[in-house]
Amino acid sequence: MNGSESRYIPEIMPMFQSDQLPDTDPTPIFETFRWRYASNLLTAAVAHFGLFDRLAKGPLSSNELRKELGLENRPFIVLMTALQAMKLVQRDQENRFEANTLSLEHLDSHGHFYVGDYLGLAADSPEVVELVERLRSNQPADIDHQGAAFIYRAGVKSAMKESKLARHFTLSLAGRARNVAPSLAEQLNLQNVKHLVDVAGGSGIYSLALLEKNPSLEITLVDLPEVLNIARELAEAHPEKNRLHLVEGDMFEWTPPSQADAFLFSNIFHDWDIPECRKLMQHYAEALPSSGKLFVHDVFLNDTMDGPLPIALYSTALFSLTEGRAYSTAEYHSWMEALGLKVSGPLATLVHCGILTGTKP
Repeated sequence: MNGSESRYIPEIMPMFQSDQLPDTDPTPIFETFRWRYASNLLTAAVAHFGLFDRLAKGPLSSNELRKELGLENRPFIVLMTALQAMKLVQRDQENRFEANTLSLEHLDSHGHFYVGDYLGLAADSPEVVELVERLRSNQPADIDHQGAAFIYRAGVKSAMKESKLARHFTLSLAGRARNVAPSLAEQLNLQNVKHLVDVAGGSGIYSLALLEKNPSLEITLVDLPEVLNIARELAEAHPEKNRLHLVEGDMFEWTPPSQADAFLFSNIFHDWDIPECRKLMQHYAEALPSSGKLFVHDVFLNDTMDGPLPIALYSTALFSLTEGRAYSTAEYHSWMEALGLKVSGPLATLVHCGILTGTKP
């Protein structure tokens, strides 16, 4: 039996209502789940890349260290952001990477108190070996030989086009969306918005929450056919389903309706590398009317790219499964401002997410 046959597939959940706020914040559960990436990254840095031995010789610029490690830019950023967030690496006054007192004493193999051999006990574990391969290849994992999760565009094999896997991923993400959507609906200002497009809106839970909160709003949700099957099931019994329009399309190529005056990207850009992010953002920013809104609902790294640790670890997960990573608010600001958008935010929602708003003059 292969992985896709044995994998647990979530069931369709009960009808979603945006006024059903969770009594407790699930963020600690997500943080605990992602701690494994900290262990795997640290083991990879010590046992496979000899990173701390390299820095023990003296500070290195980003280019110097990246070349020594043999990494492309995206995996290098993922690795170094996490190690800085772990307080094991820092920047000097010349913005070079350097080891700190803790890592020099315990992670330099020439030191008396070296503990790297202890970490090395996990060096050949499947998860560490897989992560090292991802870092060295700069390619996402191939899920059950069906392609990359969450990636779909011409020339790229996608697990999201396979029915069982698309169902698995879409319903798994719906669990998080069910918790976050009420907060998103509360924080997102749609006062003057008449027709919003939920780009790659997945299960449709965010759309349904926004429709409940905004009784005069119309929403078009665009996504792949296998994903829309789930959205259709979830919306079937919902009282606002007639204001939710499900449309099949590739978000990179799809032409939005002329009446659209706002676009929502909820946890979308982090699946793609910077060139694709900028292309996607430009495609929709150009379609906005004057005073139209482009909303980015996502997690954000510090502008200094040194944390926070939960987001740095989530970035590692994203890196492993997609062509993207987590981005900083400064990165989003630069892309949006380059397109002439006036940017505000972020406003916090839940599970480390926040909303950036770009308004077209």
